[in-house]
Amino acid sequence: MVTNAASFGRSGVHDFIMLRASAVILACYAVFLVVFAAVSSPLTYAVWHGLYAALPMKVFTLLALIALLIHAWIGVWQVLTDYVKNVSLRGVLQFVFVVTAFVYLAAGILIVWGV
Repeated sequence: MVTNAASFGRSGVHDFIMLRASAVILACYAVFLVVFAAVSSPLTYAVWHGLYAALPMKVFTLLALIALLIHAWIGVWQVLTDYVKNVSLRGVLQFVFVVTAFVYLAAGILIVWGV
């Protein structure tokens, strides 16, 4: 079996499972936020601050950020592999994406844990 170093998982099946699992986590996070916004009648800064100050919400948000990173990494890798045939250009684009994604993850961690 050939393992591609650029893919996130060990195989296509592993990538498929990670993609679906990350999608479920992101869907749960989005549904939770929509329901919270609908149920909280006066949605003020104090309400949002109280929500994100709780440890379970911080952990849930961190999990969603990591799921977003995994989901985007696999998706961009698949799109670039399918549509960018120049290996050098694809490598540069993947590198730029990975650096950007980790900067977003670091910023998200600093923002969430700074509340």
